[in-house]
Amino acid sequence: MNDGVKKLEQDVAIVVAMAAQMDDYLKSNVLFGKMGRSGMPMLTLGGYLMRQYRLLALSDLLSQAKQAETETAVSQFNAALVEKIVRFETKAHTELDARIRQFEAYLHDLRHRQATGVNYRTAVELRAMIAAIINQLMMAPYQLERKIPSRVEILDQTLRQHWVPDTFIWPEAWQPAYPQDEFWWLYGEPKA
Repeated sequence: MNDGVKKLEQDVAIVVAMAAQMDDYLKSNVLFGKMGRSGMPMLTLGGYLMRQYRLLALSDLLSQAKQAETETAVSQFNAALVEKIVRFETKAHTELDARIRQFEAYLHDLRHRQATGVNYRTAVELRAMIAAIINQLMMAPYQLERKIPSRVEILDQTLRQHWVPDTFIWPEAWQPAYPQDEFWWLYGEPKA
């Protein structure tokens, strides 16, 4: 339980930093933005949305101070989106394409026995970002490109060909945020 909470607290710091830079990021042509501090992931919509989803779904695991930091970051993110519908959609679809291609490369390596289940714990973050971006684009006023669901379905079909169901692979404390019927790809791992 502590490992999951500690990682959530790290997510709070990351989301706060990302939200602070989101307005400038959305105005830029950069897809993978550099964060100002070391040890931080690249600034992307997928990275932000994946963490925001997790933090909001699991807020009861956080202290009141961390919950307040998260709420402030979410408000800052939402403010950055004002009057940037097209910019957000464009950047989100560009990132979706990149994340899908990255996951396709992982699956290619898996089929050719160059990837293992060990790599999956890292690679699955791509799938989580894909899901988070799609969920955001399915909310008004945004529009998800029609080709995206079929591309993701092809990814999932390929993954299922190698799939071995098992227990939840992320910290146990996070499981309530990721029900197995929707996030099946977090309950097991592929075998080459």
